[in-house]
Amino acid sequence: MGITKQYLKSKPICKVTFSVPAEDAKKVAVVGDFNNWSPKGSALKKLKNGTFKGTFDLPKESTYEFKYIVDGNYVNEAEADRFQWNEFAGTENSVLEL
Repeated sequence: MGITKQYLKSKPICKVTFSVPAEDAKKVAVVGDFNNWSPKGSALKKLKNGTFKGTFDLPKESTYEFKYIVDGNYVNEAEADRFQWNEFAGTENSVLEL
């Protein structure tokens, strides 16, 4: 898994690319604070090498909790900036700091 951040000088946003190697998976989505934890419109595209990838424009100077949904299972990003306990979910979430 991995996250790539590209900060734009002309706008107060960061292009964030999420990559999830999951050859055997049928569907992967990223959900979090930035999309109200909704998988609609947040599906990652499967590449020929089996990696799912997607890029999202997110406001800079913000922090977001998020997870991946891999075939219906919630998964944390191993390379997240940090992890945050979430009382509502009863588990840790990945955290993205921009």
